[in-house]
Amino acid sequence: MTIYGTHMSAAQKTTVYLDSDAYRRLKSIARAQGRPPAALVRDAVAEFAERYGKKKRPRSVGAGRSGRRDLSEKAEDLLSGFGRK
Repeated sequence: MTIYGTHMSAAQKTTVYLDSDAYRRLKSIARAQGRPPAALVRDAVAEFAERYGKKKRPRSVGAGRSGRRDLSEKAEDLLSGFGRK
């Protein structure tokens, strides 16, 4: 069991307003799971952020792919003479 405050040292506090029906359902679920309603809200927000908050990779990532699988092994041979006139 985690004591409130010890695991939340870097956490930010916010206020969320719920309609009466949603709050009753939240409390019912929390009671059934033996957890505080705030823990369920934190879990829900974390899940939402994981699902929808992923940063997209820039389209330029991988744009220079050569298609060669031996590029790192043959780099010296492939670059010999590069930069010389």
